[in-house]
Amino acid sequence: MKFPNEINTYCPFCKKHEVHKVKVASKGSARSLARGTRAHERKLLGHGGKRAGKKSVKKQGKRQKLILQCQSCKKKHQRVLGGGRTTKKVEIKV
Repeated sequence: MKFPNEINTYCPFCKKHEVHKVKVASKGSARSLARGTRAHERKLLGHGGKRAGKKSVKKQGKRQKLILQCQSCKKKHQRVLGGGRTTKKVEIKV
């Protein structure tokens, strides 16, 4: 899905419509010392019958998230695209 790199939309901080820069939100890296990560690493150790972490089912697409930055106040807010899940990635037009 193609999306323009600048859109005119409502800014909740300025409380009016302003031009916003658009950027695709990327997933941050997982914390290596988080409890769930440590438990998953322990589960992968040893010579078990079936190793954890292998997926047989292909997941549905995710809902795409955009980060909008207001040009006047420079604050950022997020927008999630589409009501359902999307199989295509968002691509920013230049």
